[in-house]
Amino acid sequence: MNVLAVGCHPDDLEIGCGGTLAKYVKQGAKVTMCNVANGNKGHVLIPPDELRLIRWKEVQAGGKVLGVHENIMLDVGDLRVDSYNLDVVHALIDVIRHAEPDLIITHCPQDYMKDHQEVSKMVFDASFSTSCPWETTEKSDGVERPVFAVPTDLSGSPKFTGIVPIYYMDNLAGVNFLPTEYVDISEEIEQKITALDCHESQIVWMRDHDHIDFLDFVRTTSKFRGYQCGVAYAEGFTHCDAWPRIPTKRLLP
Repeated sequence: MNVLAVGCHPDDLEIGCGGTLAKYVKQGAKVTMCNVANGNKGHVLIPPDELRLIRWKEVQAGGKVLGVHENIMLDVGDLRVDSYNLDVVHALIDVIRHAEPDLIITHCPQDYMKDHQEVSKMVFDASFSTSCPWETTEKSDGVERPVFAVPTDLSGSPKFTGIVPIYYMDNLAGVNFLPTEYVDISEEIEQKITALDCHESQIVWMRDHDHIDFLDFVRTTSKFRGYQCGVAYAEGFTHCDAWPRIPTKRLLP
């Protein structure tokens, strides 16, 4: 199975579905993590150009902990994510065609900030466009896309994939999100927290200056979801119920 997780900022995927991605890897799936935004405005003291590079290193470290096949970042600045920006949409189309996923995990359309909502819409639109042979990207039009880490086989003839199911991961702190499916991550919770802790620029800043223990924050949310489904720790999801994305079997691990 091929799994593509598309998050907005660095650390969003570790927060929302890190345990699930680790579980997929254990089951033999090829997991690709893609971040659309580069996280360059996620600090008060570190300037954006410097933070952008720091957060890319943190993305790679978190992905290594989870054991994923590949990390990709589309390098859009924070607060600049726009689902109508065709350059970025085309870059995401390339990523989807490259990953050839059996399913995509991304943000809920009603998540807590605009960048997250725009990524959700972008995934919905781009994953449909991958099935259209006449929707070509930089491989034919010569336009350079804002891709931070270019997948190794994006050159040559494009792959046209089918329209795959989308699963929406939990909102931050579970606010205004009622899961319809759960994944038991009791065995993966420490791996999830360790991967999240790789994002030191965020964890340390929030602890020292905002007085928020974000690792405990995320662990507690996973424990809360676990209470809901009768396990120690869980992650919650909803399914995108749109034709033809409705699967006839369970795809979550």
